[in-house]
Amino acid sequence: MNTYEIRKATEQETSTVIALLKDVAIWLQSNDIDQWGFLLKGGEDEEIRQAIIDNATYVACQNDEILATFTLYSQQSEWDQHIWGQEDISDVLYLHRVAVRPEYMKNGIGKDTLSWIDENVSKTIRLDCVAHNSKLCAYYEKNGFSLIGTTADGHCKFQKIHREGNGN
Repeated sequence: MNTYEIRKATEQETSTVIALLKDVAIWLQSNDIDQWGFLLKGGEDEEIRQAIIDNATYVACQNDEILATFTLYSQQSEWDQHIWGQEDISDVLYLHRVAVRPEYMKNGIGKDTLSWIDENVSKTIRLDCVAHNSKLCAYYEKNGFSLIGTTADGHCKFQKIHREGNGN
């Protein structure tokens, strides 16, 4: 049984969340996965900080350690508009930066995080990932997301439509 909690990140945890994301970016590169390299250059530090201030970023914690993080935007970012086109839909959340500390990968934390979102959010969830990361694409499908298209620049678009009773 997992003994961690999922809650909103606090402003005091900003540097820890950014460091976790950069650790995952390094892990991706060391495993020849071309993804998130821009994070290593500080490419989204300010956006990450703002998402925490806006209460859109969550962390999975055990004792006092952050094991994982994710962000749920209720409004489209510029990136979401690029991927999905401009939408003004109130019952959709956009999932970004799902990350588990490398030393805790393969322990079910990512799956548990996606299940927690499914059980605690009563909206359709949309996300994207690079199409060439076939393991990640398969992972999202295995966790109940439907592939609904691929962009011209090589990003898979996934969504999970909320239905009453999900997770029960």
